[in-house]
Amino acid sequence: MTRDAGWDGCRQAAAALRRLGAAPDRLETLLTAEVGHTESEVVYEERSLELHHYEPDERRHETPILVVYALVNRPYILDLQPDRSVVRRLTEAGFDVYLLDWGEPTRLDASLDMGDYAGRYLDNVLDATCEHSGVEAVHLLGYCMGGTMALMHTALDGERVRTLGLMATPVAFEGTGGILEQWATYFDPEVAVETLGNMPAELLSAEFSMMNPVDQYVTKYVQLYENLEDDAFVENFARMERWIWDGVDVAGAAFAEFVGEVYKDNNLVAGEYALDGQPVRLADIEVPLLTVVGEYDHIVPADSSRPVVDLVGSEDTRLIEFPRGHIGISVSGKAHDQLWPDVCEWYAARGVADTGGSEVGDGTAAPAGVAAVETIDGVGQTYAGRLREAGIETVTELADYDTQLLAAVTDAPEGRVRRWLERAGKHGQ
Repeated sequence: MTRDAGWDGCRQAAAALRRLGAAPDRLETLLTAEVGHTESEVVYEERSLELHHYEPDERRHETPILVVYALVNRPYILDLQPDRSVVRRLTEAGFDVYLLDWGEPTRLDASLDMGDYAGRYLDNVLDATCEHSGVEAVHLLGYCMGGTMALMHTALDGERVRTLGLMATPVAFEGTGGILEQWATYFDPEVAVETLGNMPAELLSAEFSMMNPVDQYVTKYVQLYENLEDDAFVENFARMERWIWDGVDVAGAAFAEFVGEVYKDNNLVAGEYALDGQPVRLADIEVPLLTVVGEYDHIVPADSSRPVVDLVGSEDTRLIEFPRGHIGISVSGKAHDQLWPDVCEWYAARGVADTGGSEVGDGTAAPAGVAAVETIDGVGQTYAGRLREAGIETVTELADYDTQLLAAVTDAPEGRVRRWLERAGKHGQ
């Protein structure tokens, strides 16, 4: 799908207004509204993905926020207009912001699965963010499907994740996933991917619109006509229409895996989901967790997101139920007045250590010898418990083992264990 196709909704609206005799300047406004207003720099690229960095005027927090968007649609919904930009709210609060734009897969990318996106690519993006920002851990914020991928990654390798934030994130599907779950029940993603390769953006956009057909195809155009004299309304309408129809194709294998295993089989909640053969256990997530759900979200109903707070192993969890829909939590005026200042405060309170004023996750060494294993960044209570069951209680004892043996003992990814050992060496210096 080309970017020009994203204007289809605006063109349809313009054609309707033209037939109704709307003034030429209204049509021009509808077709020329801009999006993505905040200046950014691309600091990392891999295949189609780009990592954008937004620098605050005054950096007041060492830990940056990495925003992971979904594979569907484009992430400029988070920077739709200056006064309703999540990116700007975060930078105004003094955070460095990194935004992951997955881009659009080619036909050659149809075999990319969730292990590629939530595993390998996100792993590389975390590395790039930490290196560019000069930190060892970030605040990770995932939106919709991006939140599910952030959840998966953190469960497997969360040591570079200081906190995890989820926005309108689909997790549980036991009659809780709304219309999309009902569709998935009768939908065979394998057949669709075998037929189409990558899932076409036009098809996905149409499906989302049909979830609320009266509003999407009738009501909003009536409202547009009734507000033609309101410049701000027409511009906001144009921006939203552009985003709704400016979708991207989704890599076939990733689409089939997500719909089949997450939506249809509910494997993530059941503890039966694996990423590249590694079991994803939500109980292994011990970092502070913030979950934001839209009370009126018909795409990811609140009941699909709420259960995550009870599924993770985190002792520090917070659930915010906000009276808006799936998109409203990021673009509504009320969200920017009430929700996002609250979110910024939550992140700010969890970015600074209790002592010394330095950020948690900065690699500060604990005393050597008698230091307990959980003093090493990335170990946490769950892994510390598994180490103790194997008779490994101190940093010194841990440093005596090799990567493969520790990975087997703790059921942890070798990459994570390797970093434990590197830090154990620093503790002993």
